[in-house]
Amino acid sequence: MRTSSLSAAILAITLPLSAQSLPSRPRGANGPAAPTPDLSGVWNGGGPIGDLAEGLAPGETIPILPEAERILKARQSKDDPEANCLPTGVPRIAPYPWRIVQTPTHIFFLFEANIHSYRQIFMDGRQHPVDPDPTWYGHSIGHWEDDTLVVDTVGFNDKFWFDFRGHPHTEKLHTVERYSRKDHDTLLNEVTIDDPGAYARPFKVTFTALLRPGEELMEYICQENNQDVAHIQGPPTAPGDPDRPLGTLRKR
Repeated sequence: MRTSSLSAAILAITLPLSAQSLPSRPRGANGPAAPTPDLSGVWNGGGPIGDLAEGLAPGETIPILPEAERILKARQSKDDPEANCLPTGVPRIAPYPWRIVQTPTHIFFLFEANIHSYRQIFMDGRQHPVDPDPTWYGHSIGHWEDDTLVVDTVGFNDKFWFDFRGHPHTEKLHTVERYSRKDHDTLLNEVTIDDPGAYARPFKVTFTALLRPGEELMEYICQENNQDVAHIQGPPTAPGDPDRPLGTLRKR
């Protein structure tokens, strides 16, 4: 192992953004260079938890196809991958904090929940592979549009659910996430979902995350003491539903 390479990688993750010499973004042909926005920190929220429809604009509906709706109606709460300590995928997020880490070539999302999982977003200009292996978080490439981080992801598997209700998707899923700071403490996430295998047309959902200054991620190993699944009964429901069975939410 080349010690210098390992040290450089550790330094890139641990140094604050201002010390990493990130490249500036040109604002125009003759204009001044714009500094790369800093989205780093611990956040809470930013994706669907109970119901994907909560992120729709007023009057909009989820354009689910008949076959996907049959899958949705047949699902049982005990089969929710998130309840079984598996990753939540995109754009779903667990109700626990997560961290954004920025480096010159990557952005990482570190999740406290479930298996201490992570996403990596390539910021080095590469393209998607022609035939990516299907994975829980897919293959993500990103770029900046002014102060907005745009994340384009393909190559998903079809295993995760979009929410507690069990909205499905296929391996044709393609997401485009747009992260921007509504204000210092509020991160806006606008997600376009395009999956012709499960939905009649692309649609957009919007969620917000709140900054948790001074917080650190806790060690949470879901597999270590996951006692809830045996008690989960019935079809999937969202938090707040009067008939919701015992779920996997824990106190923090």
